[in-house]
Amino acid sequence: MSRPVKRSFKIDGHPTSISLEQPFWDALKDVAASENEPVSRLISRIDAERGSSGLSSAVRVWLLAHYRACARPPGG
Repeated sequence: MSRPVKRSFKIDGHPTSISLEQPFWDALKDVAASENEPVSRLISRIDAERGSSGLSSAVRVWLLAHYRACARPPGG
């Protein structure tokens, strides 16, 4: 398993950083590219929906939910 990689972003003008393992960064980049938006904007969307959980955890859970939804058969 890879070690977490820390990256910094601005969300609503405020600097923040998150640490994710490389496979999560890769998945985040893939989803952002498929939605034609920068990774920072996708992280901002996840941040707006996360409630009280930590941002790194929220990103991991969001990616899991995204890929689980993609894996479901239509109508399932």
